[in-house]
Amino acid sequence: MTQQVGYIGLGIMGRPAALNLMKAGYQVRVWARRAESMEPLEAAGASAGTSPADVAAHSDVVFINVSDTPDVEEVILGAGGIMNGAREGSVVVDMSTISPIATIALAARLGETGVEMLDAPVSGGEQGAVSGTLSFMVGGKAEVFERVRPLFEVMGKNITRCGDAGAGQVTKACNQIVITQTIAAVGEAFVFARRNGVDPANVRQALLGGFAGSKVLEAHGQRMLDHDFDPGFKARLHRKDMRIVLDTAAELGIPVPGAAVGAQYINALVGGGEGELDSSAIYKLQESLAGLEE
Repeated sequence: MTQQVGYIGLGIMGRPAALNLMKAGYQVRVWARRAESMEPLEAAGASAGTSPADVAAHSDVVFINVSDTPDVEEVILGAGGIMNGAREGSVVVDMSTISPIATIALAARLGETGVEMLDAPVSGGEQGAVSGTLSFMVGGKAEVFERVRPLFEVMGKNITRCGDAGAGQVTKACNQIVITQTIAAVGEAFVFARRNGVDPANVRQALLGGFAGSKVLEAHGQRMLDHDFDPGFKARLHRKDMRIVLDTAAELGIPVPGAAVGAQYINALVGGGEGELDSSAIYKLQESLAGLEE
């Protein structure tokens, strides 16, 4: 394989995704704000870049996986950013979850320099990143998507082009709308069961076999039963995603009351100092509001 790949952002999702690209035989150049974040990748054979611009200068495809809209804007547009090094005809793939509106603007800016962009946020959490089973929601040109598809297939299993620039971020926002409300609904159901003297484990087992069954009920429902809230997806990052949902909805005049209620649970969890826990820990709040002990 001669394609050169860059990867910027080596956190809980980026590190295993980059490692999977390396395991598949791709030459990967990495960069992260903290030098120690690059060390495990360097030990596995990656080359370390000195800046996003340096990574872009050595790459045909550059992946970004950072926390929020300002971080992506800095990586692309800032001093030492991708735009200062990217070669004409190269592709920037943003796996972060950020504003759809900002994404469209970034794609246009890159396009002015002959650089293509795909927005490709993911679902599947750390486990999906490690196992290479992430779900990709992709926005951008069809021909660019097909060019990058082999790389997506190394990191994920469910890979869908959702439309033009920004469509991937819109789809991820839809994903978070559904997941947030479903987590809250599962927690409410368990609290309701307990206050009525019914074991929520039995409720979960029964519901999994019907229309109420879902991956949230399966995975997060078990977390709630076990009170195991080690993060697969940290609540503070989930709060950021819901801010994107609510801000975008407000800008477009879209009512999203269910999402707003779910976001308030997440806000309360983070505000209570538990933003590093998995977002399913909102169940702890629901228990407290219902007068239940763990």
